[in-house]
Amino acid sequence: MSANPLFKQLFPQLHFNLKEFQDSVIQKVLGGVNTLCIMPTGGGKSLIYWVGGLGLKGVTIVISPLTALIDEQALRLEEHGYTVMRLHTGVDSKEQITQLKQFYHKEFNPDFIFASPERISTDGLFEHCIKQRKDDIKLIAIDEIHCISQWGHSFRPFYQHIPTFLNRVYGKAWPTVLGLSATLDQEEITDICNAFHIENKSVIKSESLIRSEIELKKLKFSKENEKVEKLWQLLRIHKEEKVLVYVYRVNGKNSTEELAVEACQRGYRATYFHSGLSSEEKQEVINRFKNNELSVVFATNAFGMGIDIPDIRVVIHFLIPESIAQYYQEVGRASRDQLASNAYLLYSDKNIDVKRKHFIDKSFPSTEELQRAFVKMTNHKKGYHTLPYFDDKEIQKCLPYFVNTGMIDIIAKSIMRLDVFSEIYNAEISWLHGLTTTKNIITTMKKSGKPVEEISHTIFEAIVHDEVRLEKSLGKCLIIYSHIDNLDKVALDRLKQCCEIKRQYKHDQLDHFLRTIESCESSKELHQEIGRHLGVPKFLLDRIYITCKGDLVRSKSEVIIANLLYQHDIEYEYEKKLYYGHHQCLIPDFTLYVNGQEFYWEHLGMIGFNEYDARWLEKKSIYELYFPNQLLITYENATLTTLVKDRINSLFSQAQTD
Repeated sequence: MSANPLFKQLFPQLHFNLKEFQDSVIQKVLGGVNTLCIMPTGGGKSLIYWVGGLGLKGVTIVISPLTALIDEQALRLEEHGYTVMRLHTGVDSKEQITQLKQFYHKEFNPDFIFASPERISTDGLFEHCIKQRKDDIKLIAIDEIHCISQWGHSFRPFYQHIPTFLNRVYGKAWPTVLGLSATLDQEEITDICNAFHIENKSVIKSESLIRSEIELKKLKFSKENEKVEKLWQLLRIHKEEKVLVYVYRVNGKNSTEELAVEACQRGYRATYFHSGLSSEEKQEVINRFKNNELSVVFATNAFGMGIDIPDIRVVIHFLIPESIAQYYQEVGRASRDQLASNAYLLYSDKNIDVKRKHFIDKSFPSTEELQRAFVKMTNHKKGYHTLPYFDDKEIQKCLPYFVNTGMIDIIAKSIMRLDVFSEIYNAEISWLHGLTTTKNIITTMKKSGKPVEEISHTIFEAIVHDEVRLEKSLGKCLIIYSHIDNLDKVALDRLKQCCEIKRQYKHDQLDHFLRTIESCESSKELHQEIGRHLGVPKFLLDRIYITCKGDLVRSKSEVIIANLLYQHDIEYEYEKKLYYGHHQCLIPDFTLYVNGQEFYWEHLGMIGFNEYDARWLEKKSIYELYFPNQLLITYENATLTTLVKDRINSLFSQAQTD
C-alpha cells in the first residue's frame, strides 16, 4: 500500500507525490523494519524520516552530524506545524536543560528530537530523559550513517557508540532504526548492518545512484604550476556559475585560505570553508553561497554532509580524494537540482604522494601521540577516570583505538564535578555535597561506595525534579575504566597493529581509486565503474540518461521516445517486466497505457548485428503469440523524432478503434 495518502495528510502544503523509492523505504519503516536507505544526494531523504516518523505516531530521534543541517530541518518541520527539540552547542545550555526536563515530565512532546552523535554518546542528562520516555520514541533516524564505518573516509568515532546508547536505553527491544547515506561500499554496508541489526533484504538502494547529470573529467599534470594555471582557467570558463573547489589544506601554499584571497584579488566573489571556522561562520558562508553572494568557495571536506545548495554547477578537486566513495560524495554536491554540471579532477604524482604521507598516514596516531593520550586519560593508573573528551583533540584521535583493543572501557556519562550545584533541596541526597571537598565525581564514588552509574542517576534525577540549583554548566564527561596502568611494548604493538590494518586499507582504497580513474576514458565509463564499486546491479549500469519524467534510460534515442510520450500525456513505465506462459517474462523498453489498453514499445537500436537480430526474432515471436496487435517498433534513425510522433498518432488511432 502506497504511503502517498499518508504523505498528503501529513504535509498538505507539498503539492507533489513521493517518489517510488521514497515510498518503498517509508513502507519498510511503517512496518517496523530496521532499514538502510542508500540514495543520491538531493534525492529527498528527509521526507522519508519525516513521513515514517510521524506515521509511527511517536517521537523520532534524528541523529545528524551537522548543526547547520539540524537547524535547517527544524525550521522546515516547524513551518509545517510540527514541534522540534534541537540539542547542539548553538542552543543556550539552560534552554536545553529546561526542554529536557519538560520532556522528561511529558510537559513538552516534540515530534522530532535532533541531536549529534557526540551528544548521544556523551550527554548523560539526555540519555536519562530519553530512558524515561523510551516507550514514546518510535523511530531512530541516523543521517549520514556511513560515518559509523571505521573503513570510511568520513569516520566519526562517536557514531560507533549509537548502538551502545540504544542498548543502555532499550536493552534488546530497540525502536525502529532507519539509516540514510548517499554512497556506501560493501565494507561500510557490512559494518552498518552488523551494528544496527539490519538484514540484507532491508538494504534498499536507489536505482539512480549513478549521477550521470554530472560530467566527470580528469586531468593529470606533471608539474604543479600547470595544475594551478588550469584551476584559474577553469574558473574563468565557469565565471558565471557556482563553483566549489576542494583543496583539503587549511593554510599555507595553495590552501583554502590562500587561494580564496587570490581569487578575490582576481575579481571573483570567493571565500574559504574549513573545520576551523565557528558554526556561525560556516553557516554564513553557506547562506551567502546559496544566495549567490559568493560564486566560488575553496573548501576542505568539512564542506559536505547535509549542505543543501541545489545549483552548484561545478566541482573542482584541486587535490586527489582518498577513495571512490569520497570522490563521488564530493562531486555529488553539484546538481542537487538534477540539472547538468561539470566535475574536474586535477591531480599529479606529487599530490598522490602527499595524500599518502600527509593525509592518510598522519590521520592515524603516532606512538608518541598514543603515549601522551594514555597519560592524559589515566595518569598511569588503573581504574576509573573522568574524561573531558571534547577538550583535547589528541584524546579524540587516540581514544577509539584504546576502546577497540579493550584497554579502556567507557563506563558511563556523567558530569566532571559536583560543585555545579550551589544548593541541594532534598536532604536524602545531601551526601552528594558532603563527601568530598574537591566535589570530584570519582572521589565521591569511592567514598560513598556507590557505583558511578548510580551516582549519575541520582544527579540527573535531582536535576529533572528541581532538587538542586545549577550555578554552572554541567561539564559533561565520560567515565572511563582503564584496565592497564602502563603502556608497555606489548600494548603499544596492539594499538599500532590496529592502526596499521586501517592505514593499509586506506592505501588500498586510494590505489583502487587511481586504477579506476586511469582505466576510464569517458565520463560514462567512470560513472559505470564507480557504480560497480557501489554495488549498482549490472543491468542498471547503462541507465544513465535522464528523461523529462525523471526516469533513467539507456540511450539518447530512448530519451527522445520517453520525452515525446511524456509530452503527449501518455502514461508509461520503463523496462517493466511482462509475464507470459508459465512464469516467463520479457522486458519491453516501454509499457504504455492508452484508453485502458496496454501496449509495448521496442526501440531496435542495434539491428544488423547477428546476436542482436537473433534475440529480437525470438522476442518478436513471443509478442506475436501472446500479445498480438500490442507492439510498436522504432529503429535507430536520424528522423527518430518524426518516427516517434507517427507511432504515437497511430497508437491513439488504434486505441480508439479497438
